[in-house]
Amino acid sequence: MRQQQIDFKWLEENFLTTNEAATYLGISKQALLSLAKRDLLPFTKKGNIVLFHRIDIELRLESQQSLRKKYRPFET
Repeated sequence: MRQQQIDFKWLEENFLTTNEAATYLGISKQALLSLAKRDLLPFTKKGNIVLFHRIDIELRLESQQSLRKKYRPFET
């Protein structure tokens, strides 16, 4: 495997694009970017591409689920 392929695989395993992160969290792309803009979700920007670290997205999902249980108990 070439180094470039190894690096690309590592990026795919550890980072999510805006669309991937929004889908993973179950929120809109605009809501995700709003969280990032308000410094509630760390991100990395390279040119026009915004990347989110997978660990940060997984932690946000956990806190998001607990907030939904607290503020929307009627939803299943």
